[in-house]
Amino acid sequence: MKKILTAIVLLSVTLMLAACGSSDSKDSKASEKNQLETIKNKGKVVIGFANEKPYAYQEGDELKGAAVDIAKAVFQELGVDEVEGKLADFSQLIPGLKAGKFDVITAGMAITPDRCRSVAFGEPEMTYGEGLIVKRGNPKKLHSYEDIANNKDIKVSVMSGATENGFLKEIGVDAKQIQAASDIPATFSAVESGRADATTGTEMTIKMALESANSDKLEFVEDFKQPKVEGNPSYGAAAFKKGSDDLRKAYNEKLQELKDNGTVAKLLEQNGFSEKSNMVADDITTEKVCSGNF
Repeated sequence: MKKILTAIVLLSVTLMLAACGSSDSKDSKASEKNQLETIKNKGKVVIGFANEKPYAYQEGDELKGAAVDIAKAVFQELGVDEVEGKLADFSQLIPGLKAGKFDVITAGMAITPDRCRSVAFGEPEMTYGEGLIVKRGNPKKLHSYEDIANNKDIKVSVMSGATENGFLKEIGVDAKQIQAASDIPATFSAVESGRADATTGTEMTIKMALESANSDKLEFVEDFKQPKVEGNPSYGAAAFKKGSDDLRKAYNEKLQELKDNGTVAKLLEQNGFSEKSNMVADDITTEKVCSGNF
């Protein structure tokens, strides 16, 4: 009799837990589906960014940058005027989004097949290539990733989580040659101090960062040879949590309107980009970039 009662109790507990789990799962999915409505009701969107000029960065108390300006314009069209920026290391943006710390990431993050498995990207907002910074005078004669790969003594400092880590390895740079850094200033410091021979990142980012740093110890490699790797040129876009379809679709609709009326081109130009070099062609879509079919 005791065994029967015990079995009944265990079965009841199991069914209750299953029901709770099912309820929690449904609530979570419902919350993600209604994210746009929630944001509108609050009148505020929380954006994750990595302090990477000219894409998204903080100046005083103000959140600025091309990706930020585009996101602000889109959300304004959606009836959301207040933007709260939350600073994070680049490598922590996706984990933070998945954990619900941000409503959206807007950091000019490159769409890649690997990232597409973790987050849902909006449509591309900009395109960009790579750049290289070395000690003034370029003593190691570095003009490409191949030059780094061909000299195993060369060390290159790269921001953690950046696509350049994969680009370098694809070209043949040994993982032991690559030093991780938390941000762009840290990569500059590594080269200036001699701990690294070079640093790389998206062209606009490191070029503008070098201008701001006003360092007489470093120089931008003007004749840098763009790497022929999958993912270069890169296409930057806002990223959303998987399941936030209503929010992402609404964002994409307004983004397209702003592309069509010239607002996106204007905002890119105001942040130092070129409409000719950095605007995304009409036939490039997130679906194509995620699949590598572009």
